[in-house]
Amino acid sequence: MRLTVIGVDHPTLHPDADRLLSTAGMVAGGRRHLAAFTQRISQDAERVVIGNLDAVIPRIAAHDGDVVVLASGDPGFFGILRRLRAEGLEPTVLPAASSAAHAFARIGLPWDDALVVSAHGRAARPALAAALVHPKVAILTDDAVDLVPELLEAGRRVVACERLGAIDERIIEVTHPTLLRHPHVLLSLDPATGWQPAPVWLAGHRAGPEQWALPEEEFEHRDRMITKTEVRALVLARLGPQLGQVIWDVGTGSGSVAVECARFGAYVVAIDDDPAQCARARENAAAYGVVVRVVEADATAPRQLEHLPPPDAVFVGGGSLAAIEAALAARPTRIVLALAAIDRVGPALRAVRDAGYVADGTQLAASRIGTLPDGAVRLVAENPVTVIWGRREAGT
Repeated sequence: MRLTVIGVDHPTLHPDADRLLSTAGMVAGGRRHLAAFTQRISQDAERVVIGNLDAVIPRIAAHDGDVVVLASGDPGFFGILRRLRAEGLEPTVLPAASSAAHAFARIGLPWDDALVVSAHGRAARPALAAALVHPKVAILTDDAVDLVPELLEAGRRVVACERLGAIDERIIEVTHPTLLRHPHVLLSLDPATGWQPAPVWLAGHRAGPEQWALPEEEFEHRDRMITKTEVRALVLARLGPQLGQVIWDVGTGSGSVAVECARFGAYVVAIDDDPAQCARARENAAAYGVVVRVVEADATAPRQLEHLPPPDAVFVGGGSLAAIEAALAARPTRIVLALAAIDRVGPALRAVRDAGYVADGTQLAASRIGTLPDGAVRLVAENPVTVIWGRREAGT
């Protein structure tokens, strides 16, 4: 069997496409692709509509003649090529331009600094979380996904690109939630960032932070009310913040944990009932140029948190049992607690385990290097802090 995957870029095809389509014993593709090029396909060819890949790919693999697969844009970019190779097939690929390239070309913007994410046939939450923190994003989508309200609420400029390359292509700037006909690509742009002429060396998402667990003096804070550097390092390790995830920082205080999670690319919601602390968290986020959504709310009241995006992970600083129970009610996959008071450790650990999490923890008693007046070195003890973490296993 000779298998060729041809990228479709309406109304043109690769120069070799006519020959391949006219001689193939099987041609597979979406209904619109098969209809658009029906005159080029041999009348004797078996035509297979690609719907459920689990059903179609075995038919392709079992065919003993030449097979052509028609796929939108670049089949190697969020396309069918990955799935074909996973089944042991080794096709020849004749690509067209990707839909992301078309979308940015239509509005005249370079896209080497853009993030491209997919919500097409996938969970939309990671794509949305990434779009809320990155200034330039192309979201591959479909009729079943509506991310426009959340993007507009976050102040993003949204451009909808429908049926790219087709005769009825439509490019519209969306200014209010509306029903899109055939969303193909959504462009999410941060107006505050603007057009950045500086060249980049890394396509897509920026690299991770050069350092983390930053010194306390790198953040504005009140009376040393800040998660200490050593504790923050362990907390970050257990939270595992990354692009496409939502992290809650409950009782955020100065926002040091929130800011550090945001520097890893997570979409962070920082919650505190103290207006002054909320202001500090916003100031620290702005100083590092990261997106942190600061919410002034009582973290001990679950109903005040219901409107927030569901978290993948939650950090609770301070150890209030009511705040811990409210965080657990959100059912994150991971939860991390930092407790300064030893008498709160037992109740907190029980609450995490009773909620169905596999829990563990450790006490950190760090001693930092200090200098005596004569230049000699001594150790300066920090107050011990107990860190508890829990992970919810799949299905619980």
